Parts: sequence; structure tokens; C-alpha cells
Amino acid sequence: MDAVSLALDALRAGRFVLVYDADGREGETDLAIASEFVTPHTIRTMRKDAGGWICTTVPPDAREKLGLPLLADVLMASAGEYPILRDLVPSSLPYDRRSAFGITVSHRDTFTGVTDADRARTISRFADLAREAGQRENGWAMHAFAQEFRAPGHVVLLNPAAGLLEERKGHTELVTALLLMAGMTPSATICEMLGDDGRALGPDDAKRYAEARTLVYLEGREILEAWRAWSV
Repeated sequence: MDAVSLALDALRAGRFVLVYDADGREGETDLAIASEFVTPHTIRTMRKDAGGWICTTVPPDAREKLGLPLLADVLMASAGEYPILRDLVPSSLPYDRRSAFGITVSHRDTFTGVTDADRARTISRFADLAREAGQRENGWAMHAFAQEFRAPGHVVLLNPAAGLLEERKGHTELVTALLLMAGMTPSATICEMLGDDGRALGPDDAKRYAEARTLVYLEGREILEAWRAWSV
């Protein structure tokens, strides 16, 4: 089996996969798992072994029904009252033309929202609600989301580009594409892997981490090739 097929099987089984975007982009490897399988142990692993920012992707078909904005758009909409925000939002980034960052949320049943159990509760419930949102008529999802979640919180939501990998080739789009190909709810929880020196973990070290734990390591180009073949 090729690496992408192995990754799809791993995601269906609730296991981590490692995804490296590309040389010349971020040049980072993210530890990724389907959000529906997130547990407190999952959060602990990402926090201790990866060390970056734990984020959760929004399924493309649920984003509009949930009415979830990009954070940059929220900041620009508030710039009339807080002019400094207009100057803080970049027109481009060193590695991309825009960020996928959306709002931050916590489930209303959590306390501070930051503990492993709290973040796992937020993420797993978000995956459940996002899956149901795709099956319901418009109007239900926004009300249900507001009833269960509060913002700001301790889980960052990431909004994939509308055209996915044809428009943007970040980790958000790469893992969303993997989950769609796996036939799963396309919400992933991801975390950048950092080395002991505080820098992005190099590809060779990321591969060694994967090999030691029998995890799949993928490069963005492999996902892109599989996605284009799958989308035909």
C-alpha cells in the first residue's frame, strides 16, 4: 500500500498521522488525528510530543451552516472602532497569502477550557456537531453551536479554503482532503511538531518519530497527487 492509503486506514482507526507541507512553504510537520477520535490522552500526546498550537479544522460543508468567520475578517470588521486592528492584519504572510485561523472556542461544559479533558471535550463535541450540521437544514447548526460553545476559548478553529488544495496547500487543507478521501467527518485536530531547540522539527527527525511509533509520515505533494486522482 502507498503512504496515502496507509494514512487513510490509520485515520479511520483513530491513529495519528504526520503531515509535512512542503519545502519552501512552512516547512513544518503536523501531528494530525480525526477530531472524532480526540481524547484527553490524544491532547496530552500532542501537547508533549508535538508542542505547537493544537487546532481543529472546520468541515467545508459545515462552515457556512455554522457561520464561522476567518479571524482576519473579524478583526477587519472591528477596525472602525479599534483602528489598530486594520494595521495588524497582514495582506500576505511569509509562507502564504492568508491564514486559516478562525475564532477560538470552548465547550460550555468545560471549566477553564485549557485542560486536556476540557480541550478533548470541546473538540470531540465540535466534531459531532459539525457532522450533524452537514445533515441538517440551514438554521439548526448556528443555534446548536451557540447553545453548546462559547468564544473566546481554548481551541483554535481553522477554516479551510473553499477550493481546498486547488486554492491553498496548507496543513488545514491537506488534512481535510485526507479525511474526505477516508470517507470521514472532515474535521482534523493538528499540532505543529517542534524540536528541543524550539524550532520546527526537521523532516528527518519527524520521520524517525513516526517510524519509532509505527505511524504514517506523508508529504503534501503525495496528498495533492492522491486528491487530484480521487477528485476526478
